[in-house]
Amino acid sequence: MACESRDEAATAGKNTNPQAFEENALSEVRHVIGVVSGKGGVGKSFVSVALAAGLQKAGATVGILDADITGPSIPYLLGLRGQRLMSLGDLYLPSIAPCGIKVMSSNLLLGREDDPVLWRGPVLAGALRQFWSQTSWGPLDYLIIDMPPGTGDVALTCYQSLPMDGVVIVSSPQDIVSMIVTKAVKMAARMDIGVLGIVENLSYLVSPTDGAEIDLFGPSHLKRDAELCGVDALDRLPIEPALAEACDQGRLADALPDDYLPGTVARALMLEAVPAPVPDLAAMDARLDAYRDSLGLVDGVPEGMEERDATPDEEPF
Repeated sequence: MACESRDEAATAGKNTNPQAFEENALSEVRHVIGVVSGKGGVGKSFVSVALAAGLQKAGATVGILDADITGPSIPYLLGLRGQRLMSLGDLYLPSIAPCGIKVMSSNLLLGREDDPVLWRGPVLAGALRQFWSQTSWGPLDYLIIDMPPGTGDVALTCYQSLPMDGVVIVSSPQDIVSMIVTKAVKMAARMDIGVLGIVENLSYLVSPTDGAEIDLFGPSHLKRDAELCGVDALDRLPIEPALAEACDQGRLADALPDDYLPGTVARALMLEAVPAPVPDLAAMDARLDAYRDSLGLVDGVPEGMEERDATPDEEPF
């Protein structure tokens, strides 16, 4: 959604969320894309940097807001270790990585990069507000939000308060991750956020002897999961030791090939003309139920117990 489109949406009454963070006068962000995962350890920050670098190579101006506040890794990946944020009046100035990507992260505010962030929910939400409303992002074509793993409090604040144009879901081949992917897609749908598609990271290893693909963590589930969730299958990313080394050296953006993450970058570049669709929850549940039935899986309730669904207005326990 372009800046003009946001203004039109606000005029039409579509941008009236009282929890939305305001954009300051020194920021002009055209598109906001969240990179999310239902669980940790699947390479969400890696994909965030890869997407930002790919968009930048396509000619876009890009920034990354590191919303994984208690586990920030974006400065590490982009060669910003040891740097501290500067300010302009009441506004923060994002750090600029050697590759030119602007970055805002809690690790750029800490006295020591290895200090823990011991903040509760309201303070975390306040930090996110500062990262968006009190940061001079300047003109940006894309701001990538590196989201925290899971569907918890910080992720909910991001969905409710940042003007998301859509999210990219990051998965890996394990079956348990497939189950978690559906939670991430459903969260986006319930928050009325569009999904650009799914990226499967750690998908395979290329044999150094014959070039064959080795399913180190099991066969790919990308196509199946995308079909069940009703979203696009964007990219499969291999395990590449050279890129892992580049991460450790803080030069990931420069080490990525020009054609890396092609499906995801192309889909992001289409946002202006083709907005990310919000998944249909009812259709998704029907597909998931049919798939489970085909496997002979039955959701049972123990004898003497009453089945009950948790609602957003009450705690399940």
